[in-house]
Amino acid sequence: MSISHTLLGLLEGGPSHGYDLKRAFDAHFGQDKPLHYGQVYSTMSRLLKNGLVEVEGVEAGEGPDRKRYAITDSGVTDVAEWLSRPEKPEPYLRSTLYTKVVLALLTSRDAAGLLDVQRAEHLRLMRELTRRKSSGDLADQLICDHALFHLEADLRWLDLTAARLDRLAAEVIRP
Repeated sequence: MSISHTLLGLLEGGPSHGYDLKRAFDAHFGQDKPLHYGQVYSTMSRLLKNGLVEVEGVEAGEGPDRKRYAITDSGVTDVAEWLSRPEKPEPYLRSTLYTKVVLALLTSRDAAGLLDVQRAEHLRLMRELTRRKSSGDLADQLICDHALFHLEADLRWLDLTAARLDRLAAEVIRP
């Protein structure tokens, strides 16, 4: 996820303080991983330096001055371009799971057991996400569905790899 583009997109709704941007980010996108304040302010500094935001006002408070940021025309253009570009699909050609299976075979460890343990972990997470999805709002349901579909694809791969494990072992361990 591009945090800078996300913050810029949130600013299109109107000028905001860093604190308010963090709260909006967390409410919409940070359910599992809230944004740190330091990350908000370092990102806003970079966007300011690049001319994508400007400081619309500064308010004195008990602590440091509070800056109110506004998106510039360049920032609006940048967000529009980012939104119009398709994301590159991740083919997972360097899969950690595949690496672990091959290393288990090369080191005479239990590759089938590794696949079973991984399958159990995937199923545990799928059950957790399914429970979360049933009590969540639409945004949470969509996020959970996305994760569940990826986990489902991983499970299919785990089953296929388990079915081909003997053949893979013969190819990998070949002298």
